[in-house]
Amino acid sequence: SLGIDLVTAVDITLIDAKPLRIPTSINSPLHESQYQIGALLMGRSSSSLKGIIVIPGLIDADFTGEIQIVTHTMHPPLHIPKGSKIAQLVPLQNFTSQACKIPLKEVGVREDASFGSTGEIICLTLHMHNRPEQRVTMTNGSKTITFTALLDAGADIIIVS
Repeated sequence: SLGIDLVTAVDITLIDAKPLRIPTSINSPLHESQYQIGALLMGRSSSSLKGIIVIPGLIDADFTGEIQIVTHTMHPPLHIPKGSKIAQLVPLQNFTSQACKIPLKEVGVREDASFGSTGEIICLTLHMHNRPEQRVTMTNGSKTITFTALLDAGADIIIVS
């Protein structure tokens, strides 16, 4: 399975439609390579069928606190027993720190500060002299050609002549 199930650590009853944090007793980091693996927290499909709406969230790779599930329902009251599998974590590799090459001490460590931000760093550019390329081999019958292609050029089609 791609997702890792999360269970509720307490019995809880949603008495209105307001979002509520539910503890899981699971602490990050998710992997021993602390600054490489984060996760997307999302609801299980079976939870949706029961009327439980899980608000998706991102668990940063450097977060060390308790993971909490933010949930609500459109049909209160709704009781969620302790040990219910209502959410899942989908692990994600942290490419941002590698791409930006910014020392961790400049970014700051999240530690157990949940529901916040690590800072104001934005790094969404590629160096123009270092574009993503891939060697491609195309075969048509007995003819074969190998060339270097630019990946994700934004074109909907590729024409090779």
